[in-house]
Amino acid sequence: MNPILMTNGHEGKFPVNDHPDRRTFMSQTLAGVATVAATQTASVSLARSPNDKIIVALIGCGGRGKHDAAIFQRTPNVELKYVCDVDQERSAAAAKSLNVPSSGIIQDMRQAFDDKSVDAVLITTPDHWHSLAAILACDAGKHVYVEKPISHNVREGRLLVDTSQRTKMLVQHGTQSRSTRMMTEAVRRLRDGIIGQVKIAKCWNVQKRSALGPGEDTSPPTGFDYDNWVGPATMIPYRTNRVHNRWTMWYHFGAGDMGNDGVHDLDYARWGLGVETHPSRISAHGGKYHFEDDTEFPDTQQVTFEYPDATSSINTKLLIYEQRLWSSNFPHNCDSGAEFYGDRGEMFLSRRGKIEVRGDRNVTVPIDIEPGVQDDVAHVLNFCESIRGNAQLNADAMTGHLSTSLCHLGNIATRMGRTLTFDPATEQIVGDVEANAFIRREYRDHWATPVSL
Repeated sequence: MNPILMTNGHEGKFPVNDHPDRRTFMSQTLAGVATVAATQTASVSLARSPNDKIIVALIGCGGRGKHDAAIFQRTPNVELKYVCDVDQERSAAAAKSLNVPSSGIIQDMRQAFDDKSVDAVLITTPDHWHSLAAILACDAGKHVYVEKPISHNVREGRLLVDTSQRTKMLVQHGTQSRSTRMMTEAVRRLRDGIIGQVKIAKCWNVQKRSALGPGEDTSPPTGFDYDNWVGPATMIPYRTNRVHNRWTMWYHFGAGDMGNDGVHDLDYARWGLGVETHPSRISAHGGKYHFEDDTEFPDTQQVTFEYPDATSSINTKLLIYEQRLWSSNFPHNCDSGAEFYGDRGEMFLSRRGKIEVRGDRNVTVPIDIEPGVQDDVAHVLNFCESIRGNAQLNADAMTGHLSTSLCHLGNIATRMGRTLTFDPATEQIVGDVEANAFIRREYRDHWATPVSL
């Protein structure tokens, strides 16, 4: 049994651990004293041949999970051994579409973590499981490819960063623009000063969604382990329009559309702006201005993040985020994009494969960068080659944490309706106890709940 996995509710399926006190045991694990995990980590981290096969387990068999898993399967020398989901119908459908034998269909992620032949896990669960499943995987000696957003709250993201560093397990965040050639080259040109000193980045997530249909609280369907779907979050009733259907828009399980789609735009906007820390001040307006349905997160947001410079106020930078989920009218005829404003020009960049550069007074600047859409294939390949020691991760845990935290802080500021002061060093909201309570969440006693949370 991997030392970080608890047997609560699974007696008879897994070996019983010798540490019956879950709180004490998880505290020790997160402090880095799990000897077996350290041994596994050392063995997995050894240099590998480029031809070494990488064995992967899929955790979460929704649409995105199957999409990502298929890319892993098409990557040379990668084998998908397990598909895991708490919904038996979903895992069976994934196994069929991905040609995984019935022996590889599992309902408990710990079975994949316990298999020493598994090198890496692909986590495409609902948001509230992302960091915690990744922490468990790292402590089991597995590298992790985790879809966006990397966390459900700021505290979880920090714990995952710390766990990745402690275990030396690689964590790749699913912001695929970081591996897209057009985006990489565009950011390099920004660094080279193509528009001068970049002072402001403005990004947007604009799309026309539909209202969520009515739902009701009922018993979970047969074959669906709702208890473990909720996992370490506090228990709330199963609702027909929440599970498998826009859970991203519920406070309990998601990070809103800012964390769902907006995180992509925020990530490459932050990248191009050239800020590698948290913002210090966040202001926001927004709410549910359009849809009258059960969802809780805003359909409309305007958020500004301020990055002051310790040496001079003239080096302060702004990152601006705009969200409209009820519109098909967007800047540059592009639903996802960012504009970078320098003191000598402007760049428009989009993961949809668009780039434009203008100099002073909007004079068009020719640019020899080949347009290209978000490259999911390259991102998976970068992860696999990093495991083999032939590359460095393009979107490691810290990169994911900094970008995803923007979503959390923006959502908190929108929810509070006031400006927040944030301490990047302590990762705490200063002088606002009510807002700071959302930096972490309340958890129930579950096998995946680290006491440090």
